[in-house]
Amino acid sequence: MVILRNKEIREMSKEQLDAKMFELNRELIKYKSQVAMGTLPENPGRMRSIKKTIARIKNKKNKREVLKRNA
Repeated sequence: MVILRNKEIREMSKEQLDAKMFELNRELIKYKSQVAMGTLPENPGRMRSIKKTIARIKNKKNKREVLKRNA
């Protein structure tokens, strides 16, 4: 279950990526707090997909910065 596909991430602006990453981080914190309290999250597999999507967003932002510096 992919939250955002690479194509969708490429089409997003920097502000949209920042907003989406903030939203995903909040959701991940919510899931982590549920696990810490001992309750099972409603969809445990979603934690993994959130982490992967955050990594994709960070990777794309870093790649854009490197290309901008080298241009």
